[in-house]
Amino acid sequence: MVPTTAGAVAPGAACIFSVVFCSEDVLIGLRLRAGSSIFPVHWCGLGTVFAACSVGKTPLIQHKYFLPGDFIMAGILSQFYMISDSVDFRRHPSEELVDELIYFMASWTYLASMELLSTRGRFIPNYKCDAKDWVLSVIAGPNSHICPYMADILNVYKMPQLTYGSSPLIDGKIQGAFSHRFFPNVDQQIMGILQLLLYFRWIWIGLISQPDKSGERFIQNAIPLYSQKGICFDFMEEMAKETFANDIAGAFQDFGKMYIIIMKSTANVIILYCENQVTVIFRMLPYLTEFEDIPVERKDKVWIMPAQMEFTSLPFQKTRGMEVFHGVITFAISSKEISGFNKFLQMRNPTSEVEDHLMRVFWEEAFECSFPKDKLDEEDAGMPCTGEEKLENLPRSVFDTILTGQSYSIYNAVYGVAHALQAMLSSKSKHRARTEIGRETLLIQKAWQLHHYLRTISFNNTVGQKLSFNENGDLETGFDIINWVTFPNQTFAKVKVGKIDPTAFPDKLFSISAQDIIWPAMFNQVQPLSLCNDICCPGYRKVKIEGKPFCCYNCLPCAKGKISKQMDAVDCFQCPEDQYPNKAQTLCILKEITFLSYNEPLGLTLTTVSLFFPVITIMVLGIFIKKQDTPIVKANNRNLTYSLLIALLLSFLCAFLFIGQPDQVKCLMRQTAFGIIFSIALSCILGKTTIVVLAFMATKPGSKMRKWVGKRMAISIVLSCSLTQLLICLVWLAISPPFPDSDLHSMAEEIVLECNEGSATMFYLVLGFMGFLASISFTVAFFARKLPDSFNEAKFITFSMLVFCSVWISFVPTYLSTKGKYMVAVEIFSILASAAGLLGCIFSPKCYIIILRPDLNTKGCLIKKQF
Repeated sequence: MVPTTAGAVAPGAACIFSVVFCSEDVLIGLRLRAGSSIFPVHWCGLGTVFAACSVGKTPLIQHKYFLPGDFIMAGILSQFYMISDSVDFRRHPSEELVDELIYFMASWTYLASMELLSTRGRFIPNYKCDAKDWVLSVIAGPNSHICPYMADILNVYKMPQLTYGSSPLIDGKIQGAFSHRFFPNVDQQIMGILQLLLYFRWIWIGLISQPDKSGERFIQNAIPLYSQKGICFDFMEEMAKETFANDIAGAFQDFGKMYIIIMKSTANVIILYCENQVTVIFRMLPYLTEFEDIPVERKDKVWIMPAQMEFTSLPFQKTRGMEVFHGVITFAISSKEISGFNKFLQMRNPTSEVEDHLMRVFWEEAFECSFPKDKLDEEDAGMPCTGEEKLENLPRSVFDTILTGQSYSIYNAVYGVAHALQAMLSSKSKHRARTEIGRETLLIQKAWQLHHYLRTISFNNTVGQKLSFNENGDLETGFDIINWVTFPNQTFAKVKVGKIDPTAFPDKLFSISAQDIIWPAMFNQVQPLSLCNDICCPGYRKVKIEGKPFCCYNCLPCAKGKISKQMDAVDCFQCPEDQYPNKAQTLCILKEITFLSYNEPLGLTLTTVSLFFPVITIMVLGIFIKKQDTPIVKANNRNLTYSLLIALLLSFLCAFLFIGQPDQVKCLMRQTAFGIIFSIALSCILGKTTIVVLAFMATKPGSKMRKWVGKRMAISIVLSCSLTQLLICLVWLAISPPFPDSDLHSMAEEIVLECNEGSATMFYLVLGFMGFLASISFTVAFFARKLPDSFNEAKFITFSMLVFCSVWISFVPTYLSTKGKYMVAVEIFSILASAAGLLGCIFSPKCYIIILRPDLNTKGCLIKKQF
């Protein structure tokens, strides 16, 4: 139930009420009925918890609701908001409240506690002349600060104290021994809020707590845990402390400052970890702009409230809107609908409740009417109350006819005491006659024994819910997750959208139906985000911003070759070797297997060229064979000419070893064949050039070089050079032969099938020997270019070697700078270009004379050119 409280601004006063068990005879009689529940129809005052308090100058509580009975259960609770002024020394100190308000609350709690220990109608603590007035137990709440003050008095008498609402902080074993919490463990609720935040990925939140031990406990326990789970707080503020009436302006300024912080915050989710009375202030926040100059635009927030924070309101708030509560998510003690509860409320009539003065006070405030006053000096004001007004006609913002979680806790606490008392009486009846159990003896001397039975009770209440305590004294029940939906007519609905069930398996501890939640209006029914900054999309990673909480970060693209698949990735990771990142760097794609194929344009072009030059070489060779008896063919060693043409032919054909998918045979042959064939070609050129030089030197009188001129010299040069390269290749094949391999790294999107050279040293040694032969040939030809040679062949050889060396000198850097199949293409191009250079530079002038100028291909012309 949610009564509209009277008064304004200041904290609640302690009030006292009583709940009476109808009689011991009824208790025992019902206990003996199999399958019956205790007190199935008798509430005996439960529900009429509008027990009144007086805040006047008299130390006695004037308004009390008391029903006599065999067993009495009392209640001390906070029910009022009152106005009081701080001491200004303008009046006698005895006429002023000299304590701060928190102690003012303490003083009223102490007063109510001592009233329970006094004879009814007299304030003489520790003196009761009538044992029938003795209180069996006390229920207290809803605020946590009531319980410690009450315990200071009642612990002396070992009186059982039951709490609902906020769980108090129990200091020491003595206080804990006499306190029984009919409220689930608060740590369970802290974990529930954490699960809620993680479920919706709300990691940037605000916190408003109450300036008391309950708020301190939340900060100490929850903040480190939440931080470990990746949740940051944009702000952590305490509610302004309760103030005196003459400092209301200062309080409103504090609330205004807090409101500005809330509205300027980028956090869309705010935990309001307070108690019931704060909802009064919370409802006032949107209207602060009417009283304070607040230069900030109102924005909707998702408010998360704990179970100890149920709805309350003040009389002047009846006409205020409820939109601030729209979309609120609260926790509530798990409860079930109690059959007959609404009917019980409908039967409440203030005219029949003679002693329940607070019922009349509430009735007048709720229905804006008045009852006739008892005193002549009190004037009736407004429309008279008939007592026929219906509670169900009141807006829920004034009076909620649906049983709340805290009221459900009161209900369970009363039945818990009844079951514990039944168990205690049943146990004693086994050892002695029932007539020997005097009521005074039981309540005065043996009431402390009720603690044992309270801690061990386990029963099903009238709605079938099982209630029991665990080894820590916590009620083994959970929390419901409630979504508030408000309407323009000052009403609201509480929709259950989830639960925290401590008895479930760990993976079922938290459950929620997100699709059933109604969000605040600003979010247009789209689940809100609550982040310090925009989410890092896949393909990016988080980078911490110095000086800000870890929830605030920048987003940087993943480095080349790395990806991130998730939102807010902490780091990017490398794709597997056989995969590569897509352009967005969000996923890995399987690399395409590639090699220099005959089917692709590059491979087809090189193949065509590799076929074209062999044909030309064969044609040249054919011409030279056909014209083998002509002077131009016979000059400069005809056999070396044939050998050179055959070596060039094989050089062109060698390119085919580099095209197509590499295999073991190709890998073993391609570099060795290329090296040996080109060495033969270069050694033939060297032989031809050397013979020219030796022939010229042999023409001088008395020269000893004549014996070196001839076929034996040429064969020696060719064989020695070729065999040397062959030996190098054989060593290469013996120690580290080439083999088929896959290059996974050179090309980002391809796996290149290639021949691994095995030993790079041997490969470059083969190239180095070729370079050595080329450089010697070029040097010899260069010095012999002006000798009177037949048709000046030395000059053509010099030019051809210049082309050859240029090609292979440029080959090395080009080869090393290219990747994948293009490395193979560069080597094929170098082979074809260098071989074509030799063929063209050496043989094209001779072919020109043989084919187009046969008149120059005579012995006379040859002799003339020589001399």
